[in-house]
Amino acid sequence: MAAKSLEDKIQQIGNPVDMLRNAPGGPYVFPIPSEFSNWRDEQESWRKTAVFFDQSHHMTDHYFQGPDVKRLLQDVSINSFKTFQRNKAKQIVVCNEDGYVIGDSILFGFEDDLVSIVNRPNAGNWVQFQAEKGGYDVTCDVDHRSISHHTGQRKRYRFEVQGPNAMEILTKATGAPLPDIKFFNMDELKIAGRDVRALRHGMAGAPGLELMGPFEEREEIRSVILEAGKDLGLMQGGAKAYATVAHESGWVPSELPAIYSGESMREFREWLPAEGFEGTASLGGSFVSDNVEDYYLTPMDLGYSHIMKFNHDFIGREALEKKQDQPHKKKVTLLWNSEDVVRVFASMFRDGDRYKFMDTPASHYATYPYDGVYQDGSCVGFSLYPVYTSNFRRWISLALLDEEAAVNGKELTVLWGEPDGGSAKPGVERHVQTEMRATVAPCPIADDARENYRPHQLPF
Repeated sequence: MAAKSLEDKIQQIGNPVDMLRNAPGGPYVFPIPSEFSNWRDEQESWRKTAVFFDQSHHMTDHYFQGPDVKRLLQDVSINSFKTFQRNKAKQIVVCNEDGYVIGDSILFGFEDDLVSIVNRPNAGNWVQFQAEKGGYDVTCDVDHRSISHHTGQRKRYRFEVQGPNAMEILTKATGAPLPDIKFFNMDELKIAGRDVRALRHGMAGAPGLELMGPFEEREEIRSVILEAGKDLGLMQGGAKAYATVAHESGWVPSELPAIYSGESMREFREWLPAEGFEGTASLGGSFVSDNVEDYYLTPMDLGYSHIMKFNHDFIGREALEKKQDQPHKKKVTLLWNSEDVVRVFASMFRDGDRYKFMDTPASHYATYPYDGVYQDGSCVGFSLYPVYTSNFRRWISLALLDEEAAVNGKELTVLWGEPDGGSAKPGVERHVQTEMRATVAPCPIADDARENYRPHQLPF
């Protein structure tokens, strides 16, 4: 009998880890052309000139509207909303009752009573569930990512223009001086006579704006911006380059949502469909535990202590108050040893054992990649989302390490590949594991990002 809910699916398989590790799904999909020119130059454009990313298709938008919107947000997230209002934005983090992260997303305040939660759908799904369960006076409208429906029609387009020349390009596109928009605030612009909502943020330390408007106006707006940037080095960025953006900025694209265990989460699992995002996501990498809770992370692990405010009641508050003074992981960048990376590629050109293929520039073969990081044979954390960056001419990854291992310059080992020849995921070829040396470096790796971002200024 086909499972109807996520809970049904877990019960049928028996262990959520087995379900996730052998799920047929691969990495998260960005449904835009893989390259417009070549991904190396596209990567370098956000540091040298400017890049144009079309973010209109790959993220789910949960719209919440009504008089109880602010109360709902306060009740479900670790953030404070004392000053949140129209034309504000922030990173919203939601947790389960045990204080483990279900998801984080960007929250857009379009009106005082209208917001959207944008990212992978797990955080928005949790807020929607709580809105329905709690009887809040809000309506929820879900605008699914393009690959989840047939038309590709969305409510809003979302474009990103970032880089040293971004503001000059956008000034040309608007034909007027840009308003002075503070970080993670929004304002209204005019492009080709059309109303455009602009969010100020940065990417890897580069300045820029995220632009939004009615989906049917997207091609008109796109053409004006590209024309304005033609002589200023503006490049369109494809899916390959986009898959590497977060890593230079130090933002973990997605953590395994803490929903797959616990009696307190059962009702949510029964609410989620078996074939929804959470039910079809995959888990990969060398870190393997039969206990799914070993993959869960707290806001402190992810570096979100600065946005966690105990000035309101919220789901998970009691647990987090107890956990905040306990040991937690620290987010760092790992610089992978280039000789070891070359050795992995060389295994494709000789007889005998081969190592797990490293797809370039982003070697993500599962929705949630968790590779074990070791010091003197002991596991000291996880390496997440390895990528090659042309800006630094090497492979890097984000990592969450025990504090004693998270020391700049320390050499650790990443175990690359899955045990026993690989899991049953169809995207995983038979291979053997190998050790990759990696050196701990600051996070974000980009000097500009470390110097220019205040603690709450995270890229999207």
